[in-house]
Amino acid sequence: MSTRMGRRLRHLAAALVLAGLAVAGGGVLYLQDKGITPRALAPYIEKRAAGHNAVIIDTGRRLGAALRRLDRGEPGPYLLPALTLGAQAGTPAPSGGRIVMVGSADEARRAFAAATAGDTITFLPGVYRIKGSVRLDRPGAAGMPVTVRADRAGSVVLELDSGEGFVVGAPYWTFENLDIRGACTRIEWCQHAFHVVGRGAYFVARNNTITDFNAHFKINGDSQGYPDQGLIEANTLTNTAPRPTSSPVTPIDLVAVNDWTVRANLITDFVKAGGDRISYGAFAKGAAARTVFERNVIICEQKLHGQPGQRVGLSFGGGGTGKQYCRDGKCITEHDGGTMRANLVAACSDAGIYVNSSAGTRLLDNTLVDTAGVQVRYPESSAELDGNIIDGPVTSRDGAVLRIGDNRISPVAALYAGWHPQRALFAAPALLDLRWAGEPPRRTAGQSSVDLCGKQRPATPAYGAFEDFAACGAAE
Repeated sequence: MSTRMGRRLRHLAAALVLAGLAVAGGGVLYLQDKGITPRALAPYIEKRAAGHNAVIIDTGRRLGAALRRLDRGEPGPYLLPALTLGAQAGTPAPSGGRIVMVGSADEARRAFAAATAGDTITFLPGVYRIKGSVRLDRPGAAGMPVTVRADRAGSVVLELDSGEGFVVGAPYWTFENLDIRGACTRIEWCQHAFHVVGRGAYFVARNNTITDFNAHFKINGDSQGYPDQGLIEANTLTNTAPRPTSSPVTPIDLVAVNDWTVRANLITDFVKAGGDRISYGAFAKGAAARTVFERNVIICEQKLHGQPGQRVGLSFGGGGTGKQYCRDGKCITEHDGGTMRANLVAACSDAGIYVNSSAGTRLLDNTLVDTAGVQVRYPESSAELDGNIIDGPVTSRDGAVLRIGDNRISPVAALYAGWHPQRALFAAPALLDLRWAGEPPRRTAGQSSVDLCGKQRPATPAYGAFEDFAACGAAE
């Protein structure tokens, strides 16, 4: 027997033994100690069974399916109610400055090239096909940004036919109320709707719907500097199909930038169908600092469910960064001083929150449903958890430091028994009906003043992201 074949059989044997122990219950303590959830064990078993005879392959698939059902329940699309998170009816026009109306892609390019601080470039209602990247190098100013907008959300559709749509290399640009769609000949060629680079600080994207890109927002430094202090607020970011690419699939991809806020967005269906098949809803990495993810709804698999691969909700550190792309040239830490607060993360095949080589992380008042919980990894990582509802485990790996305060957390052992004590708090979590099934579990004190729905917290707040999920519903 070859050495390679011997290794494969040993790996397969180990996988089947782990599965047998999990199903029988004898190895649950081991799995709990390692933080291995059923949804994490399932693809490992299937991978080890692949390439063998039909009986072994079929056994691996059956075991994988059984483990997923224990952990995730029956597969199916999540029915998402209309929410006050993500893009809404519209935002009012800024006051002051020059108003420039545009009615064609060429007029828009001329307006961008001639923009001055305080300009409001307004698209007339219609559908605009924009071929090739649009470079934005004319600066706005503090209190006088260059604003690109539609008067009414949904009235203007921008179809971007290029790898990068808007390349923002100057400060103080704002985009609002736009419907932006990837329209490349091959869908994987549409990399970014926005690439914010170098001097593009104080960028704002508010109340846009952006569809069908690998990374809807890509933000990073270059030789000109770092585009710090940006805001991505109240946008809807989604894809209509898996992305057949080996490039990163992450709707909000922040690298080596400081002081960004990502707030009140709805992010769904970011499935990577090529390469390593690992994707993220949003991450900040590359020796970045002080990123705030707050009041976002992340649904890893809303309509695009049951696909192979790993989907992670939110992350500081992501999958790591090449040193040449790090702000300090080293990435001693991937991220410092980040906060994730009052977010809802659901329907992820992997971790809801992943902290990789990131120090001083605060995870406060989040709700994680149908995820592999929270994973904190490597000795550079430290994380404080308080006030969270976590339908899954909290795992420290490879020397990471955890400070776990007052949270509601599900043990791994419960998942192998098909028991989900945190999920049971809600009326119908499989339908994303997150009304409380009974009285909400309450804390003696909390740290967030505003919940997911934008409501003030009482003195004795509920655990998790919201007081009453119905308050997040948009009026019909």
